Amino acid sequence: MPGKLAIPVVAFLLLSSVVNGQSKNILRIDDDIQLIHLQDSVFIHVSWHSLEGVGRFSSNGMIIIRDGKAVMIDTPTDNDKTERLIHYVKHNLSAEVSLLIIGHYHDDCLGGLEFMQQQGIESIASLRTVDKCRETGLPIPSTSFQDSMLIDFQRLSLECRFWGEGHSFDNITVWIQDKSILFGGCLVKSIDSKNLGNLSDASVEDWDETIRTIIKKLPETETVIPGHGSFGGPELLTHTISLVELHRQH
Repeated sequence: MPGKLAIPVVAFLLLSSVVNGQSKNILRIDDDIQLIHLQDSVFIHVSWHSLEGVGRFSSNGMIIIRDGKAVMIDTPTDNDKTERLIHYVKHNLSAEVSLLIIGHYHDDCLGGLEFMQQQGIESIASLRTVDKCRETGLPIPSTSFQDSMLIDFQRLSLECRFWGEGHSFDNITVWIQDKSILFGGCLVKSIDSKNLGNLSDASVEDWDETIRTIIKKLPETETVIPGHGSFGGPELLTHTISLVELHRQH
C-alpha cells in the first residue's frame, strides 16, 4: 500500500515508551540519535549534542518515508550524526533520503547540510535562510522559496511556509495536512519549556503574533513538533505565546 512502511518488529523491541500520554515506539540508533515513530512512516528524529555552559541537550527533526524514498526536515547539528542517521534510514528502514527541508539557518537545522550535499541530496530553504547562509559562509541550500512552497513528496503534500519572525528572522514551519502534523521547529516551544531559550536572532516583538497567525490558519492541527523537547498538540502553540508574554514582563 503506497506510503506504508513495513518495519521489522524486532527493531521496535529496542525501546517502547509513553510520550505525551501515548505509547510510542522508539528506535534507538546509538547514544546520540533515536527515532520516535508517530504514525505510518512518519518519525521524529531526536539527536543529542553538548555545548559548553549548556551541557547535553536534544534537538528534533523529522523523517517521512514513502515508497522507498525519505524526506528529512532539519539535520542533526553536525555532519557525523547526519551521516549516521541517513545510514540507518537506508540500511535499517530501506529508504533513500532524497530531500532535505531546512527550518532556519542555525546548526540544529542545517549542521549536516555539507554531508547531504556531498550525497547529492536536494535541500530546500526559504530565501531568507539562503541569503544568510551566503552572507555567513555556510553551505547554501540548493532550492529556495520566498514565503511558501508546496512539495508533492510521493503523493504526500508538505507545505513549507514563513509565517513571520519569532525564534529567528527566517524560521519556517512544515505542515502535513493529510496527517494534521505541524513541524514548528524552534518557532514553537515544548510544553515543559520555562523560557524562550536562545534569543540571539529572535524577534520577540513579533513572535506571539506569528504563532497566533498559525493558530488561526491551521485550526485542524493535532500534532505539533517543537525544535527541542517533547512533541504535543496545539497547546504547544498557546504555551509559546504565554512564554513570549512572560518574557515581556521581565
